[in-house]
Amino acid sequence: MRGAIIARNYAEALFQLARREDRLEEYGAALDLVAGVLEDSPRFRLFLETPRIATDRKKEVLREGFGEHVPPFVLNFLFLTLDRRRQRLLPQMARAFGDLLDELMGRTHVEVQVARPMDDDELEAVRRRLSEVLGKKAIAHLKVRPELLGGIAFRSGDTIFDGSVRRRLQGMRRRLLAADISTP
Repeated sequence: MRGAIIARNYAEALFQLARREDRLEEYGAALDLVAGVLEDSPRFRLFLETPRIATDRKKEVLREGFGEHVPPFVLNFLFLTLDRRRQRLLPQMARAFGDLLDELMGRTHVEVQVARPMDDDELEAVRRRLSEVLGKKAIAHLKVRPELLGGIAFRSGDTIFDGSVRRRLQGMRRRLLAADISTP
């Protein structure tokens, strides 16, 4: 929990800087790029997290690898995380930054689960309806789960709606098993 709070604080600081510079999307994309590399490359992550490697060497590698791909303030932010030994929190910082940006832009991420793949028109209709229901622009993340049998289920934050055939059949089963069918 402490790491999440620290990551959020760092993300908020970078967010305020990006907002002042009017470069929110650019800073968010740069932070996502770095976090993606850290998550995709365990060796690079280990390199940054190893205390035996000098901080100056780590900064040099970051400058060579990301210097031309991220804004200078983001590169300085990465250096600051190294100086404070917070580099292991970079993926959490990127997620927290993205959450702040989504909140500002009135967006929400929704996990949409369906039994079969949807075409683009169906997915767009689901997005529109979710946006209406949630009062924010819905960004749908589609997952195909054949075990749902049919229908749709979605999760947005703490809100869960399960309109799957599987859930309806389970509910029907519970009601049938609980029913009193004794005859006189």
